[in-house]
Amino acid sequence: MKPYLFLLALPLLAACSDQRASYVINGSNHVLSLVRVTGFPWEKTAKYAIVPTRMPDCMRRHDWPDAPLNARFEVYSAGDNAWIIRQRDRLYVTETRTCEGFAPLNQIPETGLGTLVGVFETRSGTLVFTPAIIPPASTTPAAPAN
Repeated sequence: MKPYLFLLALPLLAACSDQRASYVINGSNHVLSLVRVTGFPWEKTAKYAIVPTRMPDCMRRHDWPDAPLNARFEVYSAGDNAWIIRQRDRLYVTETRTCEGFAPLNQIPETGLGTLVGVFETRSGTLVFTPAIIPPASTTPAAPAN
């Protein structure tokens, strides 16, 4: 009977999920990735990590506080390879120059968040990166000057 108890536990062991999504900044060697790890199917939260990468120079994993499974992470370009990540009321800044910088922000910087480049989100149970919609340049010709 004991061997059968082990078989009943197998689905619980297989329930762990590790998903990743990436924002490709400049080719496959310069990316910002989000990793989501869940332990069991009934858990409502997950462990997250931000991984800034600029190969071959740097790559580093920074742990993010636990967040809901369906959490949205907005990614803003603050310029000079600095990135602000916002998840609800949490703000963090990271960078891809050395990949070592990672710090919480208590408020939105005076200069603003920067340009929204996209959102890490869950679609159909899968973690994905959705690029921001950039409005097309106006195709209307300028009015002639008088």
